[in-house]
Amino acid sequence: METLSNTSITVQAQVNAPVEQVWKSWNSPEDITQWCQASDDWHAPFAENDLRTGGKFRTTMAAKDGSFSFDFGGEYTNVEENKLIEYTMDDGRKVRIEFEDQGDSTQVVETFDPETTNSLEMQKAGWQAILDSFKKYTEAK
Repeated sequence: METLSNTSITVQAQVNAPVEQVWKSWNSPEDITQWCQASDDWHAPFAENDLRTGGKFRTTMAAKDGSFSFDFGGEYTNVEENKLIEYTMDDGRKVRIEFEDQGDSTQVVETFDPETTNSLEMQKAGWQAILDSFKKYTEAK
């Protein structure tokens, strides 16, 4: 993967589950629709995922009241099972997600190129909230 920009943002979480479970929750469309939201008033009514280098993914994120929705998608540039996912978003920004196996837990570190509309702090908070939702969902499985 090309080097992420100098202003890349990193979020992380220690998920109390084995890496195989974390990997499945992260990548299964059925699971993605259960955790991919930054707050309780949003949800992910649709997800598709072709998890392989060159494969594409798309998740629809929507306000539960129907006032707004958008698709989040991209193409995988590198996939190493239970270890690493790298992709380029539809808008050209790059993302790297590392899964560090720690036995009964997994460290998930997500680094992404920011967009130019929202502040870096807002973007970090939003991505961290989604990662926290993932952690909560996966640990409860």
